[in-house]
Amino acid sequence: MKSDWAGSVVNRVVKMLMFAVVFFLVFVPLFGYVVMRLWNWLMPGLFGWHVIGLWQAIGILVLCKILFGGFHGRHGRHWHWRGRMMERWEQMTPEEREKFRQSMRGCCDSQEPQAAAPNA
Repeated sequence: MKSDWAGSVVNRVVKMLMFAVVFFLVFVPLFGYVVMRLWNWLMPGLFGWHVIGLWQAIGILVLCKILFGGFHGRHGRHWHWRGRMMERWEQMTPEEREKFRQSMRGCCDSQEPQAAAPNA
């Protein structure tokens, strides 16, 4: 029984690795090609910049990943935080909720600017 479970885990890992390899071999060059075509269509005509090749376009994608953190599959991170906050809110008593509202008004309310402390 245990060997069946271990075999299914190994099969799942092998399938995931195969999918990752296919994804890398197909979609990374495809996205790079799209970036290359867009760059070569727009940038030389608009700004007088040089034409780029496929490897340079893939490099631009990697640079965008490093700088902006895109292209990841971790969806809903901010929704997880919101769910935890909603759980906490539901567990608060009405008095705790009002106290929380007042504290948030004190630090986040843009209608009433807080008086600046005088510089000594």
